Parts: sequence; C-alpha cells; structure tokens
Amino acid sequence: MSTALHLAGPDDLAPLLKLVTAFHAEMQIEQADETRQNAIYPLLDGSPYGVCYLAGPRRAPIGYVVVTFGWSVEFGGLDAFIDEIFIRPGVRRRGVGGDVLSALPKALASAGIRAFHLEVDKQDTDTQRLYARAGFERRDRYTLMTRRVS
Repeated sequence: MSTALHLAGPDDLAPLLKLVTAFHAEMQIEQADETRQNAIYPLLDGSPYGVCYLAGPRRAPIGYVVVTFGWSVEFGGLDAFIDEIFIRPGVRRRGVGGDVLSALPKALASAGIRAFHLEVDKQDTDTQRLYARAGFERRDRYTLMTRRVS
C-alpha cells in the first residue's frame, strides 16, 4: 500500500484532533481536550519545534504522525523525535505504518535531520518489529527518562 503524507496546517485541526483523541484513548493517555488542542495547534501554524503529517487522503485521513525537533551533539546536529504515530485500527497491518516511517526521512530531508528517535512499549513486540523493519535500532544501553516540569 502506498500512503501519501500531507503536511498538516491550521485547516486540518478538526480531523487531526479526532485522530489524536482516538490514539490517546487507545494508549490510555488522559488529557483535557483544550490541552490537546493547545499542544497540536502551534505545530500546524509554523512552529519551529515540530510538524504534524496526515496519512492517507487529506479529506479522510487514516492516521497521523507528530515529529518534534531537537539538537544532538552525538548525532551531529538536528534530530527528530517521532512523538506520536497513529494509524486507524481498521487499516492496520496493510503497510501504512511502514509507508509513513519510510516517507518521513524523505519528507524532512531538506531540513537536515541527522537522526530520528522514537519510543515504544517494551511489551509491544509487533510494533518493535515494524520499527526495526523501518531501520530503527534499539539502544539497549540507554533508557528514556522523563521529568515533568509542571
């Protein structure tokens, strides 16, 4: 299956929020709708911190991916973190996720991204295999750690 990626803009907020809400429900991420919208909207309106892409037809997207940007001395410059990736359950296992992961480096090549990172549930071996097929490698020596600020 070939899946087109479309850079999401302000006009895509409503369909994107439906997808993000579905993903958050599936992953048991509790977040107020207003907080979710406030986190997404700047990425649709030219924020230098990241972008959102819709997967599939623009009018009826079947998924999305949020990519945020950072800087890494280790990787030699600009890096990207796949913050969220979601494909509607009804179209999973048809190659859409692999297509999205394959298209991202091409879509962001001109931005000078040196590395992509993501996190995956340690128990989710199916998703780990998908990411490995897309070229992601485990870094067993490292563990992602988080400290909330507020």
